[in-house]
Amino acid sequence: MKLLITGGAGFIGSNFILYWLKNHPQDYIINVDKLTYAGNQENLKSIASNQPYAFVHGDICDKNLTDSLMQNVDTVVHFAAESHVDRSISDPSVFVRTNVLGTQTLLESAVKNKVKHFHHISTDEVFGAIKLEDKSKFNERTNYNPRSPYAASKAGSDYLVRAYYHTFGLPITITNCSNNFGPYQHPEKLIPLAITNLIEGKKVPVYGDGLYVRDWLFVQDHCRAIDLVLQKGIIGETYCVGGLTQEISNMEIVKKITVLLGAGEDKIEMVKDRPGHDRKYSIDWTKIKTELGWAPLHDFDVWLSKTVEWYKNNQSWWEKIKDEKWEKYYHEQYKEA
Repeated sequence: MKLLITGGAGFIGSNFILYWLKNHPQDYIINVDKLTYAGNQENLKSIASNQPYAFVHGDICDKNLTDSLMQNVDTVVHFAAESHVDRSISDPSVFVRTNVLGTQTLLESAVKNKVKHFHHISTDEVFGAIKLEDKSKFNERTNYNPRSPYAASKAGSDYLVRAYYHTFGLPITITNCSNNFGPYQHPEKLIPLAITNLIEGKKVPVYGDGLYVRDWLFVQDHCRAIDLVLQKGIIGETYCVGGLTQEISNMEIVKKITVLLGAGEDKIEMVKDRPGHDRKYSIDWTKIKTELGWAPLHDFDVWLSKTVEWYKNNQSWWEKIKDEKWEKYYHEQYKEA
């Protein structure tokens, strides 16, 4: 099978490529990535010279490029997206261009080239927010109610993918996943930010009161879920993918990381909340469990410990990212930190 992976130099995309070539070595992968700040070819240096893999530096909004890349491709797995909520507040236009227009460009090329399966990676943030005391969870039937420019752009892309299925007959599936974590995640995100700051002896900024709740999904569990959807998922269907069975706040996560790294809670620093901060996301992944037999391999604490160890053992990877440009962004973002 020949696969086109978009955004394969990013966090989830690169983990997926490594996973796929390990578990499906007979397949051929083309990875197209624009290499924005979040794309890193070092993530894939272990397979860069492999025959069943090719990298293309390009923009998914370039129709001539996407048309050419999809020739004779069986499956497209679409990861490419701007994904950081904080950055979407600073500049929403970039998110609309990549997440909406880029997805539409890919869909047009997929129809033109008669791609057999177009799988779209989306987020639980399209569903909006849940009150902290509310015990309900998002599922595949939850109405969309995006509350950030990032979430709105991903909601738009989801609608386009479904429209191309109903209107043009493109064989699609969608997964709406919760917050991923694990190796190769950019340190702008909560878990790697906390880990790397503590290793550096710095404080960890926590927004507002720290009681915000998210579902957390280890990236390799996510890759396994996508694999199952590609093999067994029903065309036209959406699957929610989460990793937790009980809620955990951002503050609890940071405290767990301080314990794992032998740091005190005095290293936690509360900072001004970001605009429109969604209080809680909680995801019901019953459908993918019952229909496809998927479940996380380990619980959150096991995966968190392994993630901390990875960042401890790969300091050269993230130290290159936390350069002068990063420091400027960090101090602008966390002015009170």
